[in-house]
Amino acid sequence: MVKIKTALKIRRAHRYLGLFLGIQFVLWTASGLYFSWTDIDEIHGDQFRNTEAMPMSFQDLTIPLLDGKAGITSLELREIAGEPYYWINGSQMVHAQSGVPKKGITEMEALEIAQRNVLPGLKVQDVQRIEKVGKHHEYRGRSLPVYAISYASPENIKAYVSATDGSFQTLRHRDWRWFDFLWMTHTMDYQGRDDFNTTVLRAFSLLGLLTVLSGFTLWFVSSPTLRKWKG
Repeated sequence: MVKIKTALKIRRAHRYLGLFLGIQFVLWTASGLYFSWTDIDEIHGDQFRNTEAMPMSFQDLTIPLLDGKAGITSLELREIAGEPYYWINGSQMVHAQSGVPKKGITEMEALEIAQRNVLPGLKVQDVQRIEKVGKHHEYRGRSLPVYAISYASPENIKAYVSATDGSFQTLRHRDWRWFDFLWMTHTMDYQGRDDFNTTVLRAFSLLGLLTVLSGFTLWFVSSPTLRKWKG
């Protein structure tokens, strides 16, 4: 009689745990299937990148000079709208031939930079300058301000170009957004999407383990085959 009561309690606990965790189990399974069946390079949007674009060459470049005592710790040569620029110390842009400082990137320059980095033939639909983003924005965690260039395509492609230094930051599209949403449901980080150590995830993982263990225990205490074997 004790065993029957115990089995009923375990069965009840197993049932309610299953109901409580069932939706999250489905989300974990669905997101896991999506991750395993997709090509991460395609999620990154490599198929929309212009891999044949060749960097321009320049002549008569000057040696950059900085005001004050600060030396040069980093130096990058960049092409912006057909002109060479030095990006110095991650904070200052100077024309590499004239030495004239440049402050920021214009919208037209951002469009040219984007066009060199995405597939030819994509039609620009809209351009926006973004000063700040939220924790769930597809451009979160990157340099701001930025130009978001939207293209008229079934994949809803957007290219992002830094308004500060003219660097091509990233590319987003429909499948990446699905991946990002499913990643949020997988990690259960509903605040910023990228934290894999959330309290909610840990709690559901422990409850999931408890559900599985309760199922094994239920079989152990209620299996006719096991009782017959013991007898």
